[in-house]
Amino acid sequence: MYNPKHFEETRVDVLHDHVRSHPLATFVTLTSRGLNANHLPLLLKAEPGPFGALHGHVSRANPVWKDLDSSVDALAIFSGPSAYISPSWYPTKARNGEAVPTWNYAVVHAYGRVRIVEDPEWLRTHVDALSRAHEDGRPEPWTIADAPGKYIDRLLGGIVGFEIPVTRLEGKWKVSQNHPAENRAGVVSGLTSSGDAADAAVAALVRDRGPS
Repeated sequence: MYNPKHFEETRVDVLHDHVRSHPLATFVTLTSRGLNANHLPLLLKAEPGPFGALHGHVSRANPVWKDLDSSVDALAIFSGPSAYISPSWYPTKARNGEAVPTWNYAVVHAYGRVRIVEDPEWLRTHVDALSRAHEDGRPEPWTIADAPGKYIDRLLGGIVGFEIPVTRLEGKWKVSQNHPAENRAGVVSGLTSSGDAADAAVAALVRDRGPS
């Protein structure tokens, strides 16, 4: 992706936090019919270093696991909060009129070769870990032990796992860093006034990335 230096995020811990906070990835692979995109929750493992690995699974009925070119990288896109930015929020616009609309967002791209996994124990461990990652902290967290064993075995037989050792990790935080402090303050004010949760999340990113 096009990623100017002032929008670039390279800290692995920040990128990993983003992936864990926004685990539903757009998973892009090259197939015999061209590019294919699936939307899947992926689980990030810290090892192997330096970028870790992504674990996921798909239905056996999904042709992606049979028809993918494992000789080239797949791409997993983890999109974070985003928001429309109105030029009317910029104080500089009131003075010179030189402003246009834009969009602020945070996103992480992870690249690597896909390894298909059909081992039943790997799949059971993966599904258990994926469930725990999203159930932990709930008043009554669900685990696979809550369901009948034969039922789980049947469902596990209907999925195929995959692993992507991440070889390249890119982050882009486009949150008004290319604007002066007064415009950034205007963006924060405009976003927080909307009352929208996604706008508030983007406003927090704008604050975090520089003076506002």
